[in-house]
Amino acid sequence: MGRKLSIACSLPAALAVISVLLVLKLAARYQWPEGVGVRAGLPGQLKSLFSRGPRELVEEIEERAVEIIRYQELSGLDRFPHSSAAGSQAVAPGQVSGDTPERTGRAVANLLGGTVGCNEFRNITGIEFLGSGYTKTVLKGTLQDGTAIALKTVNSQGDEVMRCIQRYGQTRDCHRLAAFKIIKEISLLQRLRHPNIIQLYGQCSYGGLEDGPVITAMMELGTPVEMIQLLQTPWEERFRICLSLVKLLHYLAHSPLGSVLLLDFQPRQFVIVDGELKVTDLDDVSTEELSCKADSDCVLEFPTRSFNLRCTAEGKCHQINEKRNLYNAFRFFFTYLLPYSAPTALTPLLCEIMNATGDLRYGINKTLEAFEEVLYLYKSGMHRINHSRSWLEDYKIFEGFRIQDNSDYKCWPSYNHRGCLLSVRNKEEAAAICHSQQQCQSFIFTQQTTWLGRYLVSFRSSTELVLDVNSTVYMKSHSFRAPM
Repeated sequence: MGRKLSIACSLPAALAVISVLLVLKLAARYQWPEGVGVRAGLPGQLKSLFSRGPRELVEEIEERAVEIIRYQELSGLDRFPHSSAAGSQAVAPGQVSGDTPERTGRAVANLLGGTVGCNEFRNITGIEFLGSGYTKTVLKGTLQDGTAIALKTVNSQGDEVMRCIQRYGQTRDCHRLAAFKIIKEISLLQRLRHPNIIQLYGQCSYGGLEDGPVITAMMELGTPVEMIQLLQTPWEERFRICLSLVKLLHYLAHSPLGSVLLLDFQPRQFVIVDGELKVTDLDDVSTEELSCKADSDCVLEFPTRSFNLRCTAEGKCHQINEKRNLYNAFRFFFTYLLPYSAPTALTPLLCEIMNATGDLRYGINKTLEAFEEVLYLYKSGMHRINHSRSWLEDYKIFEGFRIQDNSDYKCWPSYNHRGCLLSVRNKEEAAAICHSQQQCQSFIFTQQTTWLGRYLVSFRSSTELVLDVNSTVYMKSHSFRAPM
């Protein structure tokens, strides 16, 4: 979404929920007959789409429609799948004038064949308002199988629609303009498939483009990125967020549509799903590389820095989309999440990544290689190798016991804010950590593991043993006192 969501559920928000519920029920009841309706009828309905209304508004709508067509051409999907459109001839990429309405109809019709259609929308329960942005309203719902999903539709009270109406006085066409933005996002989500891009489950269209359609996209639900909360999480989880972002940017740099630029690169455009960072808004992207005649035309500017890039023989600024994405990743994510409380042995590698991306000395390929090297060293435990001392020798092992559950000391960053719960690769690493913490007298391996398969270990200052056949306590030898 173009702006930060407003979480307060005011009266307009409540009305938005009611209106979307009504639309979904109506859409679910309506069955499109074979050869009739949206799929077969759109091209004919759209013949006059660009021939009326204020010229500037018409041009804005046409520009968005042409963009959708271009994405389908780039991915080889400029096809109309039904026999009723047999008279429509394929058009070579780049030829966008003359038959734009018909081709827009084919483009939109192609979008309506998702894995989840309008019929499935009537089974959504527990719809709640999540927020509204510049263009869209976002709702939360639950499918019959219990899957939580997000629903995106046009925010009829949003800034885009309202400013358009104030300027042009065309309610229907302004709603259509906003609808094309959601159609664009659906089109991109169908073509850009990656674990770090939010998953599109399906879409439903109620009403034709002539009438200002209600387009609703159903997609994966994630948790908004809250940087303050992420700063309080263990380094391993913060590294995972940064690695997710690097993998995403690597894919976008080499996507089926070419190099994709995230125009509105902000933490609010991302969500977290099962610990993975995913981009959730693709309505503000571009696949166009900046044109140039000389190197002086290729200045990449940010609020505090600027970079001079090379103008290629093809008249494009060299990797400008890739580098803008990468520097934004550095300034919005790496700077805050990557270096702090990192394992000491990995600090030099992380500093090199920070410096290289901050100066744009690394491209996305080299950045991914550097992250994968850090991942290998951390996952393998090589960053903690110390052959001079085995701290585990200083611990007594008590099988069939656990530590008495009571308040204990806290450490940072911990997976449990009420105690000291850290990830380790093996017993040796756990013993070394306990040795380094003055308050630690014992530790216990829990049944939990992290995303890398590392064990979560509870470090304790207590030495009071309690019988537990499913637990084993490792206690410092000098801390053990024989029971009286």
